[in-house]
Amino acid sequence: MTGMPSKPTPNVAPCVAQRFAHFGQSIFSEYTALAAAHHAVNLSQGFPDFDGPQHVKDAAIEAVRAGHAQYAPMAGIPPLRRAIASMWERRGFGTVDADAEVTVTCGCSEALTCVFAGLLNPGDEVIIFEPFFDYYAAGLAWSGATGRYVTLHAPAREGEPFHFDEKQLRTAFTPRTRAIILNTPHNPTGKVFTRQELQLIASLCLRHNVVCVSDEVYEHLIYEPSLPHIPISTLPGMRDLTITLSSLGKTFSLTGWKVGWSIAPPHLTAAVRAAHQFNSFSGCVITQHGAVAALNAPGTYARDLCTLFSRNRDALAAALRSAGLTVHRSDSTYFLMADHAAVSKRLGLDASRGDRAFCEHLTKEVGVAAIPPSVFYEHKDVGRTLTRFAFCKRAETIDEACRRLEKLRG
Repeated sequence: MTGMPSKPTPNVAPCVAQRFAHFGQSIFSEYTALAAAHHAVNLSQGFPDFDGPQHVKDAAIEAVRAGHAQYAPMAGIPPLRRAIASMWERRGFGTVDADAEVTVTCGCSEALTCVFAGLLNPGDEVIIFEPFFDYYAAGLAWSGATGRYVTLHAPAREGEPFHFDEKQLRTAFTPRTRAIILNTPHNPTGKVFTRQELQLIASLCLRHNVVCVSDEVYEHLIYEPSLPHIPISTLPGMRDLTITLSSLGKTFSLTGWKVGWSIAPPHLTAAVRAAHQFNSFSGCVITQHGAVAALNAPGTYARDLCTLFSRNRDALAAALRSAGLTVHRSDSTYFLMADHAAVSKRLGLDASRGDRAFCEHLTKEVGVAAIPPSVFYEHKDVGRTLTRFAFCKRAETIDEACRRLEKLRG
């Protein structure tokens, strides 16, 4: 009413639980929004700017017409679990029991959440290679486990891959170690772990009875034939100690469909399903039917995608080098890591803000958005001179980004 004093705004404290309060907004949401605000080419968040195969979309549409509108079984629809098992077997990775060893989840992200919640207890330790996909750190918050971090160091010479120190890895294993998170091919470095590196990790898992959670969502995006993807579960003795995770999204450019899965022996599958049944219970039944079509008739889609992405990687790398950045080798995924230190110094950017300052300048002044990767490190200073670019775009999108990057030239 007119003349009545307005009520004061209540001083309400944020209600975020302590275990998540320090994470803040996802870096992907932050920089996608920043890119949109400044009309920048978005090379920050890793999603394609084009659709997946038409026959896969048609299969999902047909699932709607066929009346697939109710809950899927908790572990996933049987045809999809069989398709996942068959794909694994066709590639020579061994026999998989589709009913007892395959669980379909709402993307690989939910599979990770289920692993952390279903496998780990407070006080357990988990070894994580840094830089890491940010869900891994959040998974520790879900479970109450503690992370022990092993650094993937940027190469001293151009053309060499990111590498880790064997002594640091060995020291990371303790009597409290319950699991190690292995991401190969690796986001954000583009590293493909070699057979020798995997054999070292496997030997330590076997010695300490540690479960390997192997995130392999980029398994089909391999650009160097001399560095094939090797599932660690196929190494001697590792089948019973490995939970392999993957998804439809990266291989078929359908990231929004959120179809992921785990493959694990029954005693480890029990851990995944224990959490999955009380998390999402089941994923979208429509996209699961579409996924069946993708896996049963993949055609040349992944191979054609690799041709495009390899071309994009090389074009973007050349543009970044011309602009003065040091570009690190990427043999897989759809990411490039580059060192911006020399360019940031030339531009007079705030060195104390490191990658944040550079990525903000890049987005606002150059019109190209990238991710500041220090958020993917426990030891933040290691990542402050680096920047992550995603090249999973149409060729013309990458070419436009390259044209804009000319503004960075000295």
